[in-house]
Amino acid sequence: QVQLVESGGGLVQAGGSLRLSCAASGSGFSFNAMEWYRQAPEKQRELVARINMGGSIVYTDAAKDRFTISRDNAKNTVYLQMNSLKPEDTAVYYCRLNYRYWGQGTQVTVSS
Repeated sequence: QVQLVESGGGLVQAGGSLRLSCAASGSGFSFNAMEWYRQAPEKQRELVARINMGGSIVYTDAAKDRFTISRDNAKNTVYLQMNSLKPEDTAVYYCRLNYRYWGQGTQVTVSS
């Protein structure tokens, strides 16, 4: 059984920063890819960033130039550093492992 636990969300003013963490635990899994998604109220869940086993990184337009995805293999943890936050970044942020396992989400609220 694989478990993902996100943390690091919270309330921040526009222009501020947050760092989200997603820690994977369990047995029988290998890291192929980790993604960050977000879902704003009444909107579809959207991809924010992806990092794969080889270290390749993809950012969507929502994240480019402001967010940075990184990983710590020793800790089975992936991070999302979010800078210059905007009110439109307000959403529940989820991580997904290997295109299959989801975390429970962490709320990010950016006030104007």
